[in-house]
Amino acid sequence: MRETTTVGDELTDTKTAGAPSTSGTVGNTPGKKAKKEREASLWSDAVSDLRRNPIFLIGSALVLLLVVLSAVPQWFTPDSPFTAGACQLQDSLKKPSADHWFGFDVQGCDVYTRTVWAARNSIIVGIVTTALVIVVGGALGLLAGWVGGLVDSLLSRFTEIFFAIPLLLGGMLIMSGLGKGNAWTVSIVLATLGWPQIFRIMRSSVLQNKNNDYVVAARALGAGTWRITMRHILPNAIAPVIVVGAISLGVYIGAEAALSYLGIGVQPPGISWGLMVSDASVRWLQAPHVLLFPAAALSITVLAFIMVGDAVRDALDPKLR
Repeated sequence: MRETTTVGDELTDTKTAGAPSTSGTVGNTPGKKAKKEREASLWSDAVSDLRRNPIFLIGSALVLLLVVLSAVPQWFTPDSPFTAGACQLQDSLKKPSADHWFGFDVQGCDVYTRTVWAARNSIIVGIVTTALVIVVGGALGLLAGWVGGLVDSLLSRFTEIFFAIPLLLGGMLIMSGLGKGNAWTVSIVLATLGWPQIFRIMRSSVLQNKNNDYVVAARALGAGTWRITMRHILPNAIAPVIVVGAISLGVYIGAEAALSYLGIGVQPPGISWGLMVSDASVRWLQAPHVLLFPAAALSITVLAFIMVGDAVRDALDPKLR
């Protein structure tokens, strides 16, 4: 006598009454394939959560728009603030109209055109600075956490020197000594002062992961140091670095605006939102539109990157699930 047992979507015949089984495996019903379940990982779960997070979707849409705006401003305005005759003094401080949505500034330049073109320098500073601090701070933090010992001690003491220098104050001091600045010099200066934060986060993350079971198993199987570092340590330690980098990107854009406002960041003929706010601060009571639009663009940009960073943090932090 045979007893039929249902297993999922498949039927398996098993013998009863102590009769020996003819097979140690569960057979498949003809015409059907066994389904393989994919193990969920931290990254796949994070991507799934982000797709359903409205804050991330809104922030990402704004970030994408800003990146396109900075890359091809010609798509958003046919005019250029760098062409001869772009500014006419007879148009000075004219209010917004149907032909000129944001009005004109003190020099008679179209505020909308300048606001669009100013996005390029601000976005360049944010992206380049963030990339530099992640590469430099991440690499040094990975080295210090994985090697440990004297290397870790020396790098940690060296990092503390930079931690003692406030970002904005140190940027003001260095940019004042350099004289004329542009988006690239501002990025290098901010990255020079900003990498220690990423260093500490990466070092701490590596120290938490280096003694986990999968690392011990990989070492026991004969995996080399480079393979263990790149295949096991780095992918599991990089998550908090990405989170902090996404949030810091908006901070660096705000820092560039502060330096440009003080006259030691991006210099004319370059354009940035901070420089526009600085120029408008003298006449903002008489013509508030000159200050309102570049300041709003700056605020929206910083907010968009912070929204993305917060959403990524929530998705990657298991404690917040």
